[in-house]
Amino acid sequence: MLTRRQFVIGAGTLAFAGLSNSVLGKVGGKLIAKTAPGYGPLIPDADKILDLPKGFSYRIISQLGDKMSDGMHVPDRADGMGCLPLPNNKVALIRNHELHPKHLDKQPDTIQAHKTLKTYDTYKSGVALPGGTSTIVYDMTTHTVDKEFLSLVGTIRNCAGGVTPWGSWLTCEESVDKPDGDISKEHGYIFEIPATATTLVDPKPLKAMGRFNHEAAAVDPKTGIVYLTEDRGDSLFYRFVPKVYGELDKGGQLQALVIKAKQGFDSRNWNNQEMPLNAWFDAVWIDLDNPESPEDDLRLRGFEKGAALFARGEGIHWGDNELYFCCTNGGRKQLGQIMRYQPQGDGVEAGRIQLFLESVDESLYNFGDNLTVTPQNHLLVCEDQYTDVVSNHLRGVTPDGKLYDFAKLHVQTEPAGACFSPDGSTLFVNLYSPTKTLAITGPWEKINA
Repeated sequence: MLTRRQFVIGAGTLAFAGLSNSVLGKVGGKLIAKTAPGYGPLIPDADKILDLPKGFSYRIISQLGDKMSDGMHVPDRADGMGCLPLPNNKVALIRNHELHPKHLDKQPDTIQAHKTLKTYDTYKSGVALPGGTSTIVYDMTTHTVDKEFLSLVGTIRNCAGGVTPWGSWLTCEESVDKPDGDISKEHGYIFEIPATATTLVDPKPLKAMGRFNHEAAAVDPKTGIVYLTEDRGDSLFYRFVPKVYGELDKGGQLQALVIKAKQGFDSRNWNNQEMPLNAWFDAVWIDLDNPESPEDDLRLRGFEKGAALFARGEGIHWGDNELYFCCTNGGRKQLGQIMRYQPQGDGVEAGRIQLFLESVDESLYNFGDNLTVTPQNHLLVCEDQYTDVVSNHLRGVTPDGKLYDFAKLHVQTEPAGACFSPDGSTLFVNLYSPTKTLAITGPWEKINA
């Protein structure tokens, strides 16, 4: 169970234990609960932004175009985000901006003209590429923004990432762009942003962690091993074993997961049910060479060596000696899966993996992306689907496997970067575009795990 001590350590070490295995799609069955237990139905938002249960409310703490403390203006496409504790009851919200070079002309004027020595890559004009992160220092006592600034620039499509037990945010590029005459460097790397940063950090790509379509990261606090997802239809599930705990820049070994029972196992279930619900599969890890992968063939080489396939690995969250990650379009209906992985023994040599959830009904769960855990030990998943008839939600999953709607969006975008304050009182979440960052408070205590 989730304890208060585990919760205040930070999102990287939150527990999500005791959750029963669930089938999403038993419509009318015991595993379906369309209203949040203990909360009741969603209340329509008068501002038509976000419906929440009774007693909950949100405030917009930052949005596209707001002037920040560094003179820049908030960029668009806010995606993954981490919440890390700071002194004096403050937190650092480190927020990704999933911006491609082609998005520059749609950003605020300050971003379009931003030239700095602390940029990873620039256009020929010297202007920094717009991708990167911004940091919001938020005062939990006054519920106000203390300062806000760009903390990384010059990257491409910073999608998701993960917090570390040593107080930083790993921001991941979902890109494998190469120099093309306009940009000058290769992309597809992870960068580390300390929670204590007060300005732009020196952009140092962690190249040993691999060059691929990175999505998210989660750190095992016991071993320092970083588990990594990849947003591709034929993605692998990776991990990085560092040489030195907490010092990722010192290098290490990139590996991919292999199902022991079958080389090249296909967990996607698109055609055949190779991975049934609830069944545990023993897994081992194989070393991958040439992690910088100049030909963008890391996943192909890994598969040839026996690594398992996953359907668009996205959000990932470390729990109590286990982790969960979303496969956005996995399953027979291609509506999404959630995988559950548990390290075995010392957590280094082997583990086991399970198909935890698979959706067969878009009204229950549709394209899960970022995910987190509530103080009440519920999984909370951000949906990422763009259609004219389906609204994106924050979907909850209770410890006994029931699904419910915690929030419903009324704007045609996705919720992203859901993360809790260290004391569990506030849920922070981004609305992707136009960027809005919300602080959600309410009677969380009404639910007991």
